[in-house]
Amino acid sequence: MDRRKFIKNSSLASSLFLVPSFVNAFSQMVTSETGYKRLVIIQLSGGNDGLNTLVPFRNDDYYRARPTIGLKKEGLINLDNELGLHSSLRPLKDLYDQGYLTIINNVGYPNPNRSHFRATDIWQTASDSNQYLQTGWIGRYLDHFNQKPDAAIELDESLSLALKGDKLNGMAIKNPALLYKTTQDPYLKNVSKHYQDNHLNEHNLGYLYKTLIDTKSSARYIYETSKTYSSNIDYPKHDFSKQLKTTAQFINSGLNTKVYYASLTGFDTHIYQLNKHKRLLKVYADGMKAFVKDLQSKDSFKDTLILTFSEFGRRVNQNSGNGTDHGSANTLFVIGGDLKKPGVYNNLASLSDLDNNGDMKFEIDFRTIYATVLKKWLHVNDQVILNKSFEPLDFI
Repeated sequence: MDRRKFIKNSSLASSLFLVPSFVNAFSQMVTSETGYKRLVIIQLSGGNDGLNTLVPFRNDDYYRARPTIGLKKEGLINLDNELGLHSSLRPLKDLYDQGYLTIINNVGYPNPNRSHFRATDIWQTASDSNQYLQTGWIGRYLDHFNQKPDAAIELDESLSLALKGDKLNGMAIKNPALLYKTTQDPYLKNVSKHYQDNHLNEHNLGYLYKTLIDTKSSARYIYETSKTYSSNIDYPKHDFSKQLKTTAQFINSGLNTKVYYASLTGFDTHIYQLNKHKRLLKVYADGMKAFVKDLQSKDSFKDTLILTFSEFGRRVNQNSGNGTDHGSANTLFVIGGDLKKPGVYNNLASLSDLDNNGDMKFEIDFRTIYATVLKKWLHVNDQVILNKSFEPLDFI
């Protein structure tokens, strides 16, 4: 097995301890500059119900389709005469009023897949629905544009497909101090000490040893750099908020990382949706409020773009369990301090003209959003990463 296949197939290669060697570049360039663009990606895992997130409260078709779970106008946060946000999203309304939120409706792709695993793979790899890719779109970004000390970090203990490339992978880390402490283990230090690059460099074992050494170097850099900033912002007591707080710590300390990936799980609301969805949206919104405030405290918000997506939406019609089943097109949030078109980017799709499966018809291919972010925010060739051309949008 050659090294490239080994990197792809090895579970160790994407684990906490064995991350790609490109992160060794961290130790070669420590800078106090923070004036470069960062992308924060947040996945609402399970399939968020976009129709009960941004509600068309004047649409009779909405209430006919959802006689018991349709949200009444009186409880919503009105954006205009047609649409209102879920009551749990008050912090997002504050961002909306300041011009820091763009809401993009009807986001999806042709021939959608309603499997959690497959739909997530499609979003994370930026593939067609009938195309199976082994690399993620952020991983390919690292493969093609890593000449500078760019990196991608996932705030978790394992790495998503989105951050896995053909040659390079991103890094999975929840706690920089714990990662650093782990790399100081006497056994690992002894392994590193006895590594002979000239004997093992072209073999899988050599790759693992070298990656271990690079991990040790990057772990020290991440730990030493990130501990220079300590937040005084009060975050909610939730694991999702911990991810955001660590991300803010990384950004505000000047870590040389371009892309961060976080997630909030639990959105598969087949039964008893109302209370569960209300709680999850509150966790998301309260966490985002603290996160944005933290970035603003160090003037980092203007250089940060936050993209929130879910692998699919829910069916228009409620089911017999007072919930919703897997759908397709959905609503996506873009949060940032430098948005070109804040507010509601496009109208909600028709609720009377549905596709053959009873879903809202998609209007915007999610890869056009990726193309926009890659070209206009990260300033790289989007076609190289997405393997085809997509016309960028105008939200940034």
